Amino acid sequence: MSELTLTVLRLGLLVALWAFVFAVVGVLRGDLYGTRVNKRVAAPARGPAPARPAPARGRGAKPARKGPTRLVVTAGPLSGTTLPLRAAGTLIGRSPECALVLDDDYASGRHARIYQDERGQWLVEDLRSTNGTYLGATRLTEPREVTAGSVLRIGQTTLELQR
Repeated sequence: MSELTLTVLRLGLLVALWAFVFAVVGVLRGDLYGTRVNKRVAAPARGPAPARPAPARGRGAKPARKGPTRLVVTAGPLSGTTLPLRAAGTLIGRSPECALVLDDDYASGRHARIYQDERGQWLVEDLRSTNGTYLGATRLTEPREVTAGSVLRIGQTTLELQR
């Protein structure tokens, strides 16, 4: 091998080594300092929403399902916060990508999800969180059906599903 080839290989190895060192330092920094949780500023209160006319129930129309329509934080740092439920799913956790961002040290980044299945039933699912999600006094190990009035606890935050 020529002298130039050996020098280029040595420099390439040195660059790869430093890239590895910076990657390790980045991972350690993230583990030590955690993820940054951005606090959301509460929107100013608006007046009551205008009433929508009831959909016409003709032939083939599905009957209205009775179930929860919103999620209310009843205890914890965000007490009083109300969030409408989406059939596609409502993600709860500390990550800014969640629909309900919890400012709770005992909540995981992506802690739990509330969604509607193909039968129209609402389910809550723990997303392998460290401290668990509780439905009443029971820790969730699999998706469970919830109804209006169900109480969830995530860390120090208590949530209630309401109509």
